[in-house]
Amino acid sequence: MTDPFEVDPDIRVASTLPADFYRDSAAYRAQIERVFAASWQLAAWEDLTPEPSSAAPLTLLEGCLDEPLVLTRDAAGERRCLSNVCTHRGALLVSERAPCSSLRCRYHGRRFHLDGRFAHMPEFEGAQGFPRASDDLPRVATGRLGPLTFASIRPRQSFEEWLGPLAERLSFVPWDTLSATDSKSYEVGAHWALYCDNYLEGFHIPFVHPALAQGLDYGAYTTETLRWASLQIGVGKEGEERLALPTDHPDHGRGVSAFYAFLFPSTMINVYAWGVSINAVQPLGPDKTRVRYVSLVHDAQRRSSGPGADLHQVELEDEAVVESVQRGVRSRLYQRGRFSPSREVGVHHFHRLLAEALAGPT
Repeated sequence: MTDPFEVDPDIRVASTLPADFYRDSAAYRAQIERVFAASWQLAAWEDLTPEPSSAAPLTLLEGCLDEPLVLTRDAAGERRCLSNVCTHRGALLVSERAPCSSLRCRYHGRRFHLDGRFAHMPEFEGAQGFPRASDDLPRVATGRLGPLTFASIRPRQSFEEWLGPLAERLSFVPWDTLSATDSKSYEVGAHWALYCDNYLEGFHIPFVHPALAQGLDYGAYTTETLRWASLQIGVGKEGEERLALPTDHPDHGRGVSAFYAFLFPSTMINVYAWGVSINAVQPLGPDKTRVRYVSLVHDAQRRSSGPGADLHQVELEDEAVVESVQRGVRSRLYQRGRFSPSREVGVHHFHRLLAEALAGPT
């Protein structure tokens, strides 16, 4: 039986994912479990536990996974990410960021060390085979990139495999000196993958983003793909702000004004002369998406010029066209399209990864 979401590896003959991928509720539920529960997601963009002996709760992908987690830092300074659910009866453990030497459930008093190990439980003297390994708090895989913390509850690959090749390409970015200056959330009336589809190609720039098109050399715009990521390289026109790339960087001398990096399935890292902006795409339903923007600045004086100058306007332009596509894929007359071999390499790569994830185990 043919996989309905199969995408041919040859972009010249491949068709896009079918419309049912974007509009079917069963397909959406499969995406949450097979794509998002098994992937790396942005959990925090600042250090929530800057001091030893502290803990801070967070919800991983609120409105999607809704996974309650807690970040801890013990007396020795070691950080961990744990389930924030007591292993006794499922109560939430930590409700607010605070200093602490252990985690104590307010429901029945079960206590845990900051590394998640079970510590104490009252009134359990008669229980046999207690405690067991399952009485410890499950640990959650995490990784860090500068001030950014990523987490995955069931990762398909290691953090190094996921980020490594792209991090090497962006190693010139002063990650440890970046600081979050602002964050903003947008709600888009469209399927989350349609938003990603739009991000993954510069094909639409001359048609949708007139101001951005004035600063980028469309003819020199290129896309490269990695195993779990893709990188779009925006070359600036003469006189535009450009990245200060080291001489040994593979793109040195090309006049790059912006890197648009995509990490599967939904994290976007945009590098400009002034710093970095993050787009974290979070599904809220088959036709509703939250996009969280975070700006990380290292040169505020350059913030108002170049391709990254007016991100709000670019976002509004993208939202309008993506919401139009959402209405279009609901049409009974639309099934699936074709890829431009020269301009939609990133979209084809993304669709292949989605098809791979949906064909795999839950």
